[in-house]
Amino acid sequence: MDLQLAKQIAIGIIILLVIFFLLQFLLQKIGKNSNSIFPVRFAKRIKIPLFLFLLATGVRLGLVSQHIPEDYFDYIKSISTVLYIIAITWGLIVTIKTIKHRVIRHYDLSASNNLHARKIYTQFNILERIIIFVIILFSIGIALMSFDSIRSIGVSMLTSAGVAGIIIGFSAQKALGTLLAGIQIAFTQPIRIDDVVIVEGEWGTIEEITLTYVVIRIWDKRRLVVPTTYFIENSFQNWTRSSTDLLGTVYIYTDYHIDIEALRTELKRIVDNTPLWDKNVQNIQVTNTTKEAVEIRALMSAKNSSDTWDLRVHVREKLILFLQKHHAESIPRTRIYLDKTPSITHDE
Repeated sequence: MDLQLAKQIAIGIIILLVIFFLLQFLLQKIGKNSNSIFPVRFAKRIKIPLFLFLLATGVRLGLVSQHIPEDYFDYIKSISTVLYIIAITWGLIVTIKTIKHRVIRHYDLSASNNLHARKIYTQFNILERIIIFVIILFSIGIALMSFDSIRSIGVSMLTSAGVAGIIIGFSAQKALGTLLAGIQIAFTQPIRIDDVVIVEGEWGTIEEITLTYVVIRIWDKRRLVVPTTYFIENSFQNWTRSSTDLLGTVYIYTDYHIDIEALRTELKRIVDNTPLWDKNVQNIQVTNTTKEAVEIRALMSAKNSSDTWDLRVHVREKLILFLQKHHAESIPRTRIYLDKTPSITHDE
């Protein structure tokens, strides 16, 4: 290796490292400012793409010198181009993720009324995946087009394989439909992160929304994975679409001797003594009667679906205990009445 070339490489590496550590120090200082959009950890996340970008810049500057052999000039230029593409793509992805986390940290999903927070989380999560997908796709295209041999092969394939492209397009219709459904969910939001839904007869919470599928956390900790197109093409129940508060119902069946007013008083006492009730709605209604029993519905409200479930269970248990202790005669029973008719005797 030429001594002058080795000397220039060594000087270039030293300058590269000095600039790298200086930029890292500046990014950390900026991150410590509470008003900065980039946190302190951004400097750590951007470390590798920043180094690759500076390395590509150093390689490009080295191409200007007269010490690079012409046989290696094109290879080194292509390597620097690929390094630029990787560094910029990586840096954009890190920046997008950092901005997203910076924005959504102001919204608390654990709050009792988290409707707006769930809306923001859903939009940002799906849009983040869309933008990253487009950036990666665009970067791969630029990287491939930067090589003359690959570009010529691509052009010849496009001009000679029109029919094959149409066939592939028809084959990919379902995949494209799934992607478009994911984009549609991001904007129209029939579902959001942490929504309570009933899908395929299963009660659960929306845990994750991607471009192609949705993960639902079932109440017993199972996971139901359905394609995004399901929520566009099928009907489903969303219990928290417009608000988190819900009405809970408890049905009990009693005898006709039941004292309805006593039951109303007991329901009020039960809900007054539990923090699960949001103090909005509580009522007892006779909703149906049959030959065997009276159907009574206890109606009560809670601030979210989890509390509603627990409140329904609590009220059901307490009402059953109340009937057992104080109105045992009102428990449903089957009666048989026998008419006492005089026996008929036949004279001989």
